[in-house]
Amino acid sequence: MKRVEYPPAIKELVAQLKRMPGIGPRSAERIALWMTQSRDARTPEIANAIRAVAEQVRPCPQCGFFTSETLCEICADESRTNEQLCVVEQATDILPLERTGVFRGRYHALGGRISPLDHIGPEQLRIDALMQRVKQEQPHEVILALGADVEGEATANYLAELLREYPVSVTRIAQGLPAGGGLESADELTLSRALSGRIKLA
Repeated sequence: MKRVEYPPAIKELVAQLKRMPGIGPRSAERIALWMTQSRDARTPEIANAIRAVAEQVRPCPQCGFFTSETLCEICADESRTNEQLCVVEQATDILPLERTGVFRGRYHALGGRISPLDHIGPEQLRIDALMQRVKQEQPHEVILALGADVEGEATANYLAELLREYPVSVTRIAQGLPAGGGLESADELTLSRALSGRIKLA
């Protein structure tokens, strides 16, 4: 007896949804069926929103945050100071720091962290671009707002060593972040205290 399957379009939608982080086979199937059956799904609007993100949003060429303009909103803000440059692992780490309202400097997203086990070395990250910015913008302080896990520590130490040849103070956010944790799971108060309690590395 032939096994009954969903139509190819639904099967393809389920397959694409399963590729998203945090969505397993059952969740992907439920979402696909909801989009197919629910009157409130507004599937065309969802499709248009996904298409708009794919076509319009790109990394800011300066800091790596998300933008649909020449520069992101942060880099285009002339009221921000160039004296402090905050280095983060991913573009998604910038917004939690912004929401604290504490930092008014500039950002630089590396695009990851050094992780030999994942075959990610310094050449795969935006480290050269960081050094170029330090050379051109000449900030007084570079804040390393990296995760407190092994890879984050290794990346911070590597950057601190590279930055020793520049006349810049290198600090590391410290208190408030749990060991082995990243910025995405920390609340605003924790991040605010971590920024205020950063320690000097070089």
